[in-house]
Amino acid sequence: MLDQPAGRPAAARDDAQHGASRHDWTVADIVAIHDQPLLDLLAEASRVHRAHHDPSDVQRASLLSIKTGGCPEDCAYCPQSAHHREVKLDRVELMDPDAVLALASRARAAGADRFCMGAAWRQVRDGEQFDAVLRMVEGVRALGMEACVTLGMLNDAQAGRLKAAGLTAYNHNLDTGPDFYGRIVSTRSYDDRLATLRAVRAAGLEICCGGIIGMGEGVQDRAAMLQVLASFDPHPESVPINALVPVAGTPLAARGKVDAFDLVRMVATARIVMPASRVRLSAGRSNLSREAQVLCMVAGANSIFYGDTLLTTANSGESEDDALFAALAARQPEHVPAG
Repeated sequence: MLDQPAGRPAAARDDAQHGASRHDWTVADIVAIHDQPLLDLLAEASRVHRAHHDPSDVQRASLLSIKTGGCPEDCAYCPQSAHHREVKLDRVELMDPDAVLALASRARAAGADRFCMGAAWRQVRDGEQFDAVLRMVEGVRALGMEACVTLGMLNDAQAGRLKAAGLTAYNHNLDTGPDFYGRIVSTRSYDDRLATLRAVRAAGLEICCGGIIGMGEGVQDRAAMLQVLASFDPHPESVPINALVPVAGTPLAARGKVDAFDLVRMVATARIVMPASRVRLSAGRSNLSREAQVLCMVAGANSIFYGDTLLTTANSGESEDDALFAALAARQPEHVPAG
């Protein structure tokens, strides 16, 4: 740890306080930010957040699994992996584009302005199924919504086709830091993931990339993941921060729930390190109290996934989220009868 108050280098503190975007963070810098006293961290993250964002702008995104289960990857957290045979999951082949667009329209009517679609593939393959996904993207954009997909690895030409269809962003998470990654996934390398992100950026698409906490990694691993993300120039436009949702039958089924303050610290650190990115409070939100969710927003989270499920795991219900947003709104003065 560095010999500065709360472990922070003075230059790092100054950059964070002024909200400057930088791409040369070290892992030690980020650990020091993460580990400072919580109230100091929250105050700093809130200052950076307000310098770059309207704090009342919290995007609602809807997420749909358009192809479920049977994935050849062995990600230890994922119930969709074909390697985890004890998981009870109904496998669903690629949905019809019209059915997907009907659900997108329903999501828009419920208040979502970003529609995300996930297919449990190792990689994109050209052909009828990819053509169907392109039609989904075109249809979502025609509804006036942002469109994001996560389809596994893809090459430059496929990224270009997604861009031509109107795709807003491509999601491809790093999951964790490079040193811990091999304990979570063995069927795809960290370099494979980075190659996909480079293809996404080269096509002119927005990058949606973050990770998961609570898989047994340490703070150093969490900081290393943020350091890799922050090295992109520009930073990823979207950084989802997920808390592990342990699923029976997966190798991580016995992991405990993530402490809410750990999630708050991760959100705040991501906000300081990548000040202009949209930080998304993603999986695991259903385990948070309403107060903990608000604390994450104070720390810089400015997007939530809206709807009852996130691909295959539970999410906060729409009625709960409506109540949350009502609580966040400006309080109306009470009417006092005359006399």
